[in-house]
Amino acid sequence: MRLVALGIAGLSGVSMALQGALNAVLGKKVGSFEAAFLVHLTGSIILAVILLTGMSQGQLKAASSAPWWSFLGGPLSVLIIWGVLSSIGKVGVGFATTAIVAAQITAALVLDMFGITGEKVPLDMWKGLGAVLFVLGAYLLLRRTG
Repeated sequence: MRLVALGIAGLSGVSMALQGALNAVLGKKVGSFEAAFLVHLTGSIILAVILLTGMSQGQLKAASSAPWWSFLGGPLSVLIIWGVLSSIGKVGVGFATTAIVAAQITAALVLDMFGITGEKVPLDMWKGLGAVLFVLGAYLLLRRTG
């Protein structure tokens, strides 16, 4: 089960890099906020079809029992799409994605330590070392050479 979840996460990572590149191309044609709007509109249409055809296993009515702050993912999604397409359009997929993932790793470790999803994951020496090495690797990828 863990391997499947990690495989899905990997697929998600590849999709994020591809999506960022595609969104950057769209953003250069229509503008960054316009591209973010179009990306969310097409995604919303696809999700509406999934919900209306009954392909979902969830309980949309249970949304009222979720904490108010759990809905901040929507506004954050706007920031994410805009930030990704704006940065990739200026520095390229590799550099932007490196900065994005380094920031994601750091934020994810902090969120896990505080148990934002309901399960606290302690930061031990190995996770800390891995994060430091990851950020160092990101620095090496991002630094200007020559």
